[in-house]
Amino acid sequence: MKSAKSTVAGGSLVAAGMMTMNITVYAFNVLAARLLVPQEFGALTALFGIILVGSVASLGLQAVTARRLAVAPSARGEIIATTIRVTALVAAAVGLAVATTTVVLTPGLRLDSYWPVILCGATLVPMTVMGAQAGVAQGTSRWGSLTAIYVGNGLGRLLGGTIALIVVPTPTSAMIGIAIGAWTPVLAGTHLLLGHRASPGTAPGRGHMLREATLSTHSLLAFFVLSNMDSLIARNLFNGHDSGLYASGLILAKAAFFAPQFVSVVVFPDLARATTHHARLRAVSVVGLFGALVVAGTAVLPGLALILVGGDEYAEVQDRLWMFALAGSLLAIVYLLVFDALAQHAHGIVVMLWGAVVAVLASAYGFGVGITGLVLTIIAVTATLAVLVEIAAARRH
Repeated sequence: MKSAKSTVAGGSLVAAGMMTMNITVYAFNVLAARLLVPQEFGALTALFGIILVGSVASLGLQAVTARRLAVAPSARGEIIATTIRVTALVAAAVGLAVATTTVVLTPGLRLDSYWPVILCGATLVPMTVMGAQAGVAQGTSRWGSLTAIYVGNGLGRLLGGTIALIVVPTPTSAMIGIAIGAWTPVLAGTHLLLGHRASPGTAPGRGHMLREATLSTHSLLAFFVLSNMDSLIARNLFNGHDSGLYASGLILAKAAFFAPQFVSVVVFPDLARATTHHARLRAVSVVGLFGALVVAGTAVLPGLALILVGGDEYAEVQDRLWMFALAGSLLAIVYLLVFDALAQHAHGIVVMLWGAVVAVLASAYGFGVGITGLVLTIIAVTATLAVLVEIAAARRH
């Protein structure tokens, strides 16, 4: 009974922390939409897509670290020491890899400078370290520390990005502030990685952890490409005005996507231990309920939803905001199913995820879709993917 109460209390604390993080990130998006003209806001949204895709390494490290600590608490010291070594390697590699893509992404996204994408790479270095810290906190049930990391992540972006935009209202300025603010959660979680030193005997463990983290990261990479590719497609395919309108709708889509993510964090240990489908179905039901409420609220109160995504300047997209809410809600369900697959070591899900990416690309560029066509494409592909992944999960159990 005590353990159950502790889990509920910890889950509630983490939920509050993640909601705070999501609200602050959402608040910054709204502020950015008002401080920038639609064309520049569309560029900034595309940069956020790059960061989200790059953050899969952080999530991969978190999942692997948390799982290992949860199943082998007696080896905590060696696991954390190994995590430190792996994290240093992965953080440097991810930051450099993303920064070098600026030679391709800058012209592809029609940016005025190479610096915004380079700053995306700089932002991902502390974000990757944060993932390892979050994994230690999650795996050792240090819910207060995990909550502090999540809150620090949201506040770092809100304060750093907003101050930078007030000083100079450009996407490059915003990215400078965000890159600096990304160190806030790292400072909040520094104590989690202190006092652990690797010994020569941990070398095989490093290799095994790196392999496991790579497999998890690959699956998460495929998912985040799917969940963020429409912002990049809109920036590349639409004119500046329409890409800004689409970016406005994405504020609501991201809100619907991020709001129930605490469920994945809280139920991840249960999913890893599960031998039946009950834990997964309960979690999917909770996430689905969140999505239904967001979609219904947006459909009934589109005017209020418009205020929340940027105001009258984006009125052309008002009647389609419920579609964005639906797209984000479906992505939230797929996100949970991806973590269920990772908990069960079912890395074959990556094939279905990349198939969905190809389907979106083929539809968007093959049919030359507009704003409505692109969001409907995301809805159709994501809904189909959710059904296929659920069928695979049911067969696996």
